[in-house]
Amino acid sequence: MNKFFKILGFVFTILFTYAAVVQYNDPDAVKWYAIYGIAALASLLFALGKLKFLWALLLFGFYVVFAIYSWPDEFEGFTIGQGDIENIERGREAFGLLIAALMMLIYGLRVR
Repeated sequence: MNKFFKILGFVFTILFTYAAVVQYNDPDAVKWYAIYGIAALASLLFALGKLKFLWALLLFGFYVVFAIYSWPDEFEGFTIGQGDIENIERGREAFGLLIAALMMLIYGLRVR
């Protein structure tokens, strides 16, 4: 595997782990621990050359569908205080899921 992609996998392992850890004060923290924890695990497996194409593809689909489901009725940006807090929170969550989906797509294409 190209060294760049191996480093990318390790970097996103750290980023997704961090994203999971900072969910501790979220009302549905366990759900986000699982979502970002699975992305971190997939990133680690990718970096180690053990991620299967099918898993990357399934995770990509999961994250895209869940991002669409989580998208707010009215996107108001990411900054608190510039709109309805619930819309902003849902926009942030959906964007995080889209980042995870993009990474799973990159992993899948690279593995294939």
